[in-house]
Amino acid sequence: MMARFASIARRALRDHRGSAAVEMALVTPIFMVLMFGAYDLGNYFLSEHVVVKAVRDGARYASRRSFADFTCSGPSTDVRDKTRNLVRTGTIDGTGQGRLAGWTDGTTITVSAVCNTTNSAYNNGIYTGMATGVPVVTVTGAVPYTSLFKHFGLTTTTINLNATSQAAVMGT
Repeated sequence: MMARFASIARRALRDHRGSAAVEMALVTPIFMVLMFGAYDLGNYFLSEHVVVKAVRDGARYASRRSFADFTCSGPSTDVRDKTRNLVRTGTIDGTGQGRLAGWTDGTTITVSAVCNTTNSAYNNGIYTGMATGVPVVTVTGAVPYTSLFKHFGLTTTTINLNATSQAAVMGT
């Protein structure tokens, strides 16, 4: 009986059928994590690029508004609202689809302006004769990023996509 058991054990150790299936079963979870992680990382960088581009577009739009729309304490309400709409939806009236899924809150965007009075290069060209200095508009966005893993309940961490852009007001 013992010899028969030893013979079966030797044959089982030499038999390699099914080993590929076992190896695949062990490696598949690692491949899945790598695959979904690469997808999520790519989606994160794409979303960050969208926010950076949107904020830059908003600063460019606000900088092209009239000097009368700005004071040294900030932009007018009209400039602020239209810039927020442009940053979030791509349209100044806010009727466009959000640039990112879930970016529905316009309060995540701040639009501010201060007057630059320290740089003497601003004392010529279109800025000649400005008594209070050149308005510089700053647009900032902080948008929560929803990870792919959050949909599966694997993480509860919220990451914000942050972007800031500045532009000197050039008027219309």
